[in-house]
Amino acid sequence: MKAIGHFINGKEVPGKSNKSGQVFNPATGEVQAEVAYATRDELNEAVELASVAQPKWAEVNPQKRARVIMKFVELLHRDMDKLSALLSSEHGRTLPDAEGDIIRGLEVAEFCIGAPHLLKGEFTDSAGPGIDMYSMRQPLGVVAGITPFNFPAMIPMWKFCPAIVAGNAFILKPSERDPSVPMALAELLLEAGLPEGILQVVNGDKEVVDAILDNETIQAVGFVGSTPIAEYIYTRGCANGKRVQCFAGAKNHMLIMPDADMDQAADALVGAGYGAAGERCMAISVAVPVGEKTADKLVEKLIPKIESLKIGPYTAGKDIDFGPVVTKEAQNKILGLVDKGVEQGASLKVDGRNFKMQGYENGFFVGACLFDNVTKEMEIYKQEIFGPVLSTVRTKNYEEALDLVKTNQYGNGTAIFTRDGDTARDFANKVNVGMVGVNVPIPVPLAYHTFGGWKKSAFGDLNQHGPDAFRFYTKTKTVTSRWPTGIKEGASFSIPTME
Repeated sequence: MKAIGHFINGKEVPGKSNKSGQVFNPATGEVQAEVAYATRDELNEAVELASVAQPKWAEVNPQKRARVIMKFVELLHRDMDKLSALLSSEHGRTLPDAEGDIIRGLEVAEFCIGAPHLLKGEFTDSAGPGIDMYSMRQPLGVVAGITPFNFPAMIPMWKFCPAIVAGNAFILKPSERDPSVPMALAELLLEAGLPEGILQVVNGDKEVVDAILDNETIQAVGFVGSTPIAEYIYTRGCANGKRVQCFAGAKNHMLIMPDADMDQAADALVGAGYGAAGERCMAISVAVPVGEKTADKLVEKLIPKIESLKIGPYTAGKDIDFGPVVTKEAQNKILGLVDKGVEQGASLKVDGRNFKMQGYENGFFVGACLFDNVTKEMEIYKQEIFGPVLSTVRTKNYEEALDLVKTNQYGNGTAIFTRDGDTARDFANKVNVGMVGVNVPIPVPLAYHTFGGWKKSAFGDLNQHGPDAFRFYTKTKTVTSRWPTGIKEGASFSIPTME
């Protein structure tokens, strides 16, 4: 059986503790690897080694640091198929979806090639008599990221690419459910020219998380995961004087207005609701049709589309729509919530609870489920299901639909499908959600904008990637200077270079 350790100072090393976790093949239910769980001492040792390597890395010209990321992008393209298969084997998602995960991380890496510009400070000539004033952005030192299972490539890259190119060393604690891709990414960065110790991958459980939050050397922590854990990490990290950004749970609504193209809206809902088996923080899990006629039309169109979805292991080919969920526990939770929805009176229009696949009976598969007539009081509405379950909440008018979104505790993403520009503009202006789609079901911004939710979906001020990433991973120093007398030196006839 494959043994997965940690990536420390440029090589994979075995764990020193007796603790480990199982990594499953979600399609078969079989254990395919054992991943070591680090102790507090192992984490502290990795941080210490990173702190030794970081000052020299920070002194490297930003353009040269960006060249490492440039080479990393090239290597990601080279190994795309291999990385996608590795990701799918541990997460269960289809190969095209796995490739999408990697590409969305790669795009942030591409954005980071512009680090020399993004790290530039500001300058004021003659702020006073003979006085100049300028600012510089400097790295924090050693920073850390705690990333989730559902995007084992994208979210680590969203964090470590800007952090590293800004001159920091990075401690990555990936999900213990699918750790192989983060380990592979660390190896690629080393091949791209990153010095040893600048990216350390430490696998583990809560003990490692707490060690990160308590370590005095680590200056900042980024997290993506559930809201309760986000609150915990934010509170403990801030109490220890760190910069902390946490991106948390979601319950994303999509409004369907009476004037919307129903076929387009239904296709969008199916893709956004069931892609990656619903294991996306930006998945649409609540359809909000406005008006009874709209709801009837929508549900009528959704049912055959959902019933025709192809479910299977990633090895079945690229025409599979979605695969299994990540663990048996996740499967049981989803099925339990579907049962609860039926018990509380929602209409289960498509029932995927009994889905079985020949040869994969022990896999963690959940068939697509569609609920109608869901209310705000039901558990399937209140909880983030994180599975292939779409709930339909009927509303009488636009105002009621808007209020439904605004009063929900989560505010990650939302969307509206309409042909009316006035309604779309009003929705975008008034809704208290961080990312809004207008006829776009999953409004994840591109790398040069920032990603972040509102309300219980995010803790901390600055968002992920885009310009905010460079603000989060650097600190600003402002210098005010005055030179009473000039200093004369001999002439130089060589063009200055960055060497």
